[in-house]
Amino acid sequence: MKYKGVIFDADGTLLDSLEDLANSTNIVLERHSFPCHAVEKYKYFVGDGMYNLLSRALPSEHRTEELIKQCVIEMKEEYSKRWADKTRAYQEIPELLDALIAKGLKLAVLSNKPDEFIRIVIDNFFPGKFVQALGQREGVPKKPDPIGALTIAKELKISPQEFLYLGDTNTDMQTAVAAGMYPVGVLWGFRPAEELLASGAKVLIEKPLDLFKVIPELQN
Repeated sequence: MKYKGVIFDADGTLLDSLEDLANSTNIVLERHSFPCHAVEKYKYFVGDGMYNLLSRALPSEHRTEELIKQCVIEMKEEYSKRWADKTRAYQEIPELLDALIAKGLKLAVLSNKPDEFIRIVIDNFFPGKFVQALGQREGVPKKPDPIGALTIAKELKISPQEFLYLGDTNTDMQTAVAAGMYPVGVLWGFRPAEELLASGAKVLIEKPLDLFKVIPELQN
């Protein structure tokens, strides 16, 4: 199989964004007099959209629909102030993107981060690198539903089977499998190897440039 495109997850795959997400959420929790969480705990809170992030972060006895929605509104406001405070591209990611583009592959981003943020973040950290970047949008199912990935494939006129899909969570691997794309689990992100393999990862890579070692079609 000659691959023609690569879809990347954003948080935990392209960007080490955990601290900014954690800090923004903790400010909201503190405002409501709820306990804050250590940054490491957010590795298991993020990945499935802001609604689920806030639901997981709130004390179980306070997880009402009304409060979660209110906290999401507040979280968006706080995150808009600090999305670039600590967030950085992971080492070797810029080199990986340039090498893939040089080989003629089309690069895209699919994230459960709200669409208004994903566009700002990707344009800021990776200007001109991606031909498409989609975040969570109203009326469109979140990952692991494959519709976002399949939409990208259709818009780029590349068959799903010709895509590599890189992500760091079970949600990403499940999305890739459901879309008929090749799931590559990345180990520098938020979740362990066992979760990625159990969710369908075909290969795991410890560093971004390892992609060229595990995908023979990219070695030429």
